[in-house]
Amino acid sequence: MNLNATPKQFASPDNFGIVDSTMTAIAEHSSVKSPPPRRTVGFVTASSIVIANIIGTGIFTSLGFQVADIQSGFALLMLWVVGGIAALCGALCYGELSAALPRSGGEYHFLSKIYHPALGFMAGFVSATVGFAAPVALAAMAFGKYFVGVFGVGSPVLLSFVVVWVVTAFHLGNLRVGSAFQNISTLVKLVLIGALIAAGLFVPLKQPINLLPAPGDTMSIFSGPFAIALVYVMYSYSGWNATAYITGEIKRPEKTVPRSLLVGTGLVIVIYVLLNAVFLATTPLGELKGQLEVALIASKHIFGSAGGRATGAVICFGLISSISSMTWIGPRVTMSMGEDHWLLRLLGRKNRHGIPTNAIVLQLLMVNLLLLTRSFEDVVRYTQFSLLVCSLLAVLGVIVLRFKHPKITRPYRVWLYPVPPAVFSVITIWMMFYLLRWHTAESLAGLGTALCGLLIYFGAGKRHSP
Repeated sequence: MNLNATPKQFASPDNFGIVDSTMTAIAEHSSVKSPPPRRTVGFVTASSIVIANIIGTGIFTSLGFQVADIQSGFALLMLWVVGGIAALCGALCYGELSAALPRSGGEYHFLSKIYHPALGFMAGFVSATVGFAAPVALAAMAFGKYFVGVFGVGSPVLLSFVVVWVVTAFHLGNLRVGSAFQNISTLVKLVLIGALIAAGLFVPLKQPINLLPAPGDTMSIFSGPFAIALVYVMYSYSGWNATAYITGEIKRPEKTVPRSLLVGTGLVIVIYVLLNAVFLATTPLGELKGQLEVALIASKHIFGSAGGRATGAVICFGLISSISSMTWIGPRVTMSMGEDHWLLRLLGRKNRHGIPTNAIVLQLLMVNLLLLTRSFEDVVRYTQFSLLVCSLLAVLGVIVLRFKHPKITRPYRVWLYPVPPAVFSVITIWMMFYLLRWHTAESLAGLGTALCGLLIYFGAGKRHSP
């Protein structure tokens, strides 16, 4: 597959792995007609794309914020199980949507067809702004923390700005990030996770933590802090819908898309639960609490000081890969919207090398504004609220589509319908309720971003008929 030939929320906000195929959505949304993409992606590759898009920054950063309010080992692991169940239910729903509406584009396409083009534009606007700028900022914040933790020099804040500007400069200079670089970083990441899990099994327990159910755990699981902590988990699971964005390139999409989503998400659930169990068993909670570089802290307990620094260096490499991939893909989505909507036409312009410089500069500006908050937690909450709105509308669209078009061809139907869309919706609304109640400013900012997309749609209008 060729990264330069094709376009997560179009690509996953939490990805620092394979992103080769996700640019297809752009070509299909452009006002210029292009030949249909070749269907070259099989089941194994599709499942790998899901796994690579899910496993990213979140698993190496979010546990420190979860242990701040939850100390039960069982409840902490249940966060990853519940989040995985929600992601799995969402994946099954996206599988039916992709089979019934087989075209790349994810929520942009789904919401346009099920509800109204305005909602599709809103989802695309969220993807093109929050969906890429926020994960770049989060990865840059994590990079600064990990770099200082490994090398002991520099300022985390300054380093986060430097890495973003340097990567952006390369992309403005017509540097093409090859798919080999992305694939190698994904392979290294998976090997690292495997090594952490395997080595953690042989490290003596560093604290008396119980990973089995205990009295009071039920109340903890149904509490507000659990719902807020689940937001970080869902950020870590971002990418469970990856192959829904490249349906046009997948062989036999009616079967391959839902199977790849199910298998890929299921494997990641197992990996996440095992890795967090290792972190909790080998590292005192006091050292993890409130810390961003949790994998670095835990790896020092598992491999020793030198081994921990080596692990941190590998994670830094992966974070640069994540920043680069999002810097490459995000502006292309913005460019596509600029080509379709006259009010955004400046963002659709490219230089003589075909690089959307205006869109890249806009994303860089937004990334810098998010970095100025200097708060990983606030950016996650702001990002997730707007993305949760779009994914909730898409999952509910399974029910709406069955009522509106009961005779439409559905090569795949959600297993145990309507349980998966109901479970996903309940968990998502539960998280959104507590986000809005306890973190009102970030939630309203996320909602405002989505509403801006609607205002732009109705203010600009389409240059061409959909």
